[in-house]
Amino acid sequence: MNPIQLKNGCFYHIYNCGINGENLFVEDENYRYFLRLYNKHISPVAETYAWCLMKNHFHFVLKIKDYTPDGDIKLKLPHQYFSNLFNAYTKAFNRRYRRHGSLFERPFKRKLIHNQNYLKTVIVYTHDNPVHHHFARHTLEWPWTSYLTFLSKGLTNV
Repeated sequence: MNPIQLKNGCFYHIYNCGINGENLFVEDENYRYFLRLYNKHISPVAETYAWCLMKNHFHFVLKIKDYTPDGDIKLKLPHQYFSNLFNAYTKAFNRRYRRHGSLFERPFKRKLIHNQNYLKTVIVYTHDNPVHHHFARHTLEWPWTSYLTFLSKGLTNV
């Protein structure tokens, strides 16, 4: 089954996990580094509405921008930016922990968000994921989520 293509101007729930249930993040610096890479690779092509990183998987709620970073139609398709992110992180992770091979399940999962109610539901689901998977008792306890930022901004962007 081929994954859906990411289209400009559309909202998506992007998520994935470590291959064979392997952890993607071992220490705090892993989370920080992944977020720096995310900012470098994804922010030019997508607006992020919510995110959550957990030891063995992650979730992002985002909207693919209506334009390419340079306005150049020869630039990569949106999914290629995610591939670049995952490849860059995998190389650094493998080097750091002296491992080799894939780190993420392929292809990464993506669901089109069709309407505003579903968008709100996915944002709540994303922020509640650490509680659902027993990484925390309350969303506020998990540091690797956009929950506090989201609370300060509210639903004005959604």
